[in-house]
Parts: sequence; structure tokens; C-alpha cells
Amino acid sequence: MTLDVLIPTCDRPTELATTLAGLAAQDFDDFSVVVSDQSPGEPGYATPAAQAMVRVLRRAGHEVTLTRNLPRRGMAQQRAHLLACSTARYVLYLDDDVWLAPGSITRLHSAITELGCGLVGNAVQGLSYLDDYRPDELAPFEEWKQAPEPERITPESPQWRRWTLHNAANPAHLSDAVANRPRWTAYKIAWVGGCVLYDREALVATGGFDFWRDIPERHAGEDVLAQLRVLAAYGGAGILPTGAVHLEAPTTVTDRSVQAYEAVT
Repeated sequence: MTLDVLIPTCDRPTELATTLAGLAAQDFDDFSVVVSDQSPGEPGYATPAAQAMVRVLRRAGHEVTLTRNLPRRGMAQQRAHLLACSTARYVLYLDDDVWLAPGSITRLHSAITELGCGLVGNAVQGLSYLDDYRPDELAPFEEWKQAPEPERITPESPQWRRWTLHNAANPAHLSDAVANRPRWTAYKIAWVGGCVLYDREALVATGGFDFWRDIPERHAGEDVLAQLRVLAAYGGAGILPTGAVHLEAPTTVTDRSVQAYEAVT
């Protein structure tokens, strides 16, 4: 298998079914799906809607693995568990509240293989903000004119300001600006939330999410830390247009007092 889609989920049965529906409409043939559910009650994948999408995926030839990962030990451990369930060359971490437009995985795979970097991401768009244009937040936008180079990015570095590119509907506005181009456009990032494709070797070589043992169970920013490490060693990019749509459901990570990228040196 070329690519594994890894979905962490908890108490989001409707959103999970929507996420699976996006995967069922992809035109990329060579991917499998691993779902890791941490719901305290019935898993989200047990609903009729989610089961229907699982059947659609399996009928199309995609292996779908449905797992439980309890007790909950934080998002970093959840992501580490998913990585341990995967064997593919590329791993796409896809949050359970993200719908992917058709063709998204094809673009992501094309970009990471052509660019030869450690990760590429589709920033999630909050389309309820579509009429909220934020030119100041788009100011840090800069394309990669060549293969991405490794960058050491910290909260004190000027590159950190790129995080504003992914606020609200900013990814949609950036996508509109390059919509007439014949292929994807790579650009410089601080990190990407919700939809990130890694070269597995790059992620494992930089420690993956094994740092989960070194931080409190209640934390956030674990995906940021993993990406910062990969960016420093192998480089990475966001790509446009983004096909990732945020479902804008309430967060299930409510305690953000510990940010992994600050807690782990």
C-alpha cells in the first residue's frame, strides 16, 4: 500500500461519517484507512452512516481498519497508536472533522513525491468565514519556487507568523488566487492543522509522536511539534488549492494549557 489515511476520533459520529464520505469520493486508488476511536461509549464508526461509508470504501478496494484506543492518554499517544497501526510509505493524518474534496489525496501525493520533502499539507478552510477577507493575515504568504528546504521554525522566528495563513477562510482565499493554474502550488508554512501527509521515514526519523510519554495527558499542539521537527530536518510545504473543509464542530480538545511544542525541547 502506498498511503495510509490515519483518522483519530472521539465522540464525533456525524463528523466521522462525513470525513469517511470525503475519502470514499477520492480518485486515488492506492490508499487504506485506519480509524482509532476513543469514544467512551459506542464508537463513532458503529453508526449506520459511518458503516455505509466503510462499505463504499471496501467495495472500491480500500482496506479499512477500525480500532479502539482506550484508555485515553492524550492526542500524542493517539497519533502514535495510529502510526504503529500503519505500514505504508506515506501517512495522511486526517482529523475527524475534515471533509476532503475529490482529487485532494491525488494532489497531496503528487506534491510530496515531486517535491521530495518530509510533509505536505492541505490547510482546512472554515467556509462560514468566506466573506471575512483578512489581507493582513495573508501577508506572510510566500511560494516555494523550488523544492522546500529544511527550516528551523520556533515561536520566536519570523516564519512563525505564517500561522495566520490558515485562519478562518484564509486557505479558501489563497486557493482562489491560484485557481487558474494548471497544477498545485506549494507555499511556505509554519505548520498545517487537520490534514497533513508525511513521508513515513521522515516522521519516524524525527521521533514521530513518541514524545507522548514526556508530556501530560491533557495537552495540545502535538501535531505542531511533530511537524516542526520534520520541517527542520526535511522541509515541507502547504499546497493550494486546498481541498480540506473544516466541519467547524466544537473541539474535543478543551484543555490547551500545555502546548507540546513548548513542553518538549
